[in-house]
Amino acid sequence: MRFDGKRAVVTGGASGIGKATALRLAQEGAEVWIGDVDETGGHALAAESGGRIRFHRTDVTEADDIRALIEAAGPIDVLVNNAGAGGARAPIDQIEPDDWDRTQILLLRSVALGIRYAAPVMGARGGGAIVNTASIAALQTGAAPTAYSVAKAGVLHLTHCAAADLARLKIRVNAVCPGFITTNIFTAALEMNGDARAQADAAIAQVAAGAQPIARAGSAEDAAAAVAYLASEDAAFVTGTHIVVDGGMTIGPRHSWDPRSPSLFGMLEKMVPNRP
Repeated sequence: MRFDGKRAVVTGGASGIGKATALRLAQEGAEVWIGDVDETGGHALAAESGGRIRFHRTDVTEADDIRALIEAAGPIDVLVNNAGAGGARAPIDQIEPDDWDRTQILLLRSVALGIRYAAPVMGARGGGAIVNTASIAALQTGAAPTAYSVAKAGVLHLTHCAAADLARLKIRVNAVCPGFITTNIFTAALEMNGDARAQADAAIAQVAAGAQPIARAGSAEDAAAAVAYLASEDAAFVTGTHIVVDGGMTIGPRHSWDPRSPSLFGMLEKMVPNRP
């Protein structure tokens, strides 16, 4: 019960990593407020929680909605800036300015404003913990579309800067960088519904199981466990950093962990004639 007597806010809490995080915090004693545009999912989760989770409709692209969520929750100890979506998929030489802006507003500005409105409340209570959902796309190319990757890299550096800014208020700020986590973000980005979504989810889980050294798909609960650690007093001496939750995907090139994948050195060795 690491969060007994604590109050937390989780954006994007109606599904995926946000839902798993809200459930994890509530199971460990927190009163949790979730913000989401998914009213059906949000109300359902609140109803199932036995009063531990409350829902407040929140569109994180709207500053007033973020502020209203923080105000509705009241004195909070934990903020998890998690809300997001895949954003614009076009490459940098084709993306439209408005699509770029919408992606940055959803994925980066929302995190900045969540911190902005939560920090004074936490500071008045003597401190708190903020955890931002970044991505392995913040650490390397090829993991997601360009606009998403740049926004998540911004979230990661915002985490560093906010940790420095808010240390005086005894507020810790950290991030998680999920890898191939099987949530609806992939099918939502591809605008799939119904049977197509179910088929795509099954295919994604199968592909994910072979995408990294840990041979299974990552789950929302895997990411939520890392969030809960960073938000808890177990991480009381941790700020301005991030935890990668990717099953080892970023550990190195595939041949470093998959013996079936040839390394460059191995290929060169086969090409060079045997020496005496």
